[in-house]
Amino acid sequence: MRNFHKKIACTLTGVMLCGTLMGAVPVLAKDAEKYTNTDFAMDTVVSETLYTTGDDLNAEIGNKLREIESGLLSWTDEDSQISKLNAAAGEMTEVSDELAGYLAQIEQLADDSGGAFDPTLGKVIRLWDIDGEDPHVPEQSELEALLKDVGYQNVTLDGNKVTLAEDTTLDLGATGKGIGCDVISEFLKDQKEVEGMILNLGGSSVMAYGQKPDDSPWKVAVTDPRDTEGDYLGAITIKGGEFLSTSGDYEKYFMEDGKRYHHILDPKTGYPVWNGLDSVTIVCDNGLLADGLSTACFVLGMDDAMELLEKYDADAMFVDEDKNIYLTDGMKERFELMKNTYTVKAVQ
Repeated sequence: MRNFHKKIACTLTGVMLCGTLMGAVPVLAKDAEKYTNTDFAMDTVVSETLYTTGDDLNAEIGNKLREIESGLLSWTDEDSQISKLNAAAGEMTEVSDELAGYLAQIEQLADDSGGAFDPTLGKVIRLWDIDGEDPHVPEQSELEALLKDVGYQNVTLDGNKVTLAEDTTLDLGATGKGIGCDVISEFLKDQKEVEGMILNLGGSSVMAYGQKPDDSPWKVAVTDPRDTEGDYLGAITIKGGEFLSTSGDYEKYFMEDGKRYHHILDPKTGYPVWNGLDSVTIVCDNGLLADGLSTACFVLGMDDAMELLEKYDADAMFVDEDKNIYLTDGMKERFELMKNTYTVKAVQ
């Protein structure tokens, strides 16, 4: 699906006055127009809604997302910086200032979460092959052999000089869509004719920029983790400049002997996290951090995640296997329940 878009007029309520001399004629501000688009990038369906008085930028935005993936983040594209970094494990490699900045944020989050979030799980993730052609439960000996090379401490940063310990592999999949949202947010800041945009990457990472012409709020539908094809669990309101990310055990998984093996792995054990949570949704002012925090908080569990959320001034929603929804104070003001099969509770 690519570049299916439509153009709809949206009337601005503001009036721009031109000149101060007697007889000056007021000139109506140009109407913003709404452009919608469905695209595919970062291995997911991308939904774009743009309000602008200028040109439709949706196609350019899709291209930018694909460029950030192929040029920076992909572990399979030999020309990407991450792929080259992994190939040079054991040696110092210079990366772009852009990637160095992302890696610094990632290292800090890994440290602040006590390793619950870890960007060096790549080989373990690929061993499980949960979203590939051969999802399976690995042998314990296979996991142990790979876990010895897992650990964010195996990545050394010195400005834009990066050294991976030998046999350590970086995988930024847990923050990739958030980084994509950050890139587009920065791009839009230079597009003076853009009034607002909501960008949704597969439902798991969302960016809101600016505002709608009618000043109505940006609302993001949240999936019911146990009824992904049915009605939405609820809706969360976000402001322009905020980012939302959800991590759940329903996104990529396989079932074996009645057990759900999903893609959110515990860096300590190499196994999927089973702590009673079905999903975690985060809202904060940075895409990379929203993405990374949703993973970290899922791994930590609700009680242990509170300190991390406070440190990053992030709002959170936790959904557990007993159909309880726990909201932090900031999330209470944002969330609207749409399914009466769940019970909303405050985080204790």
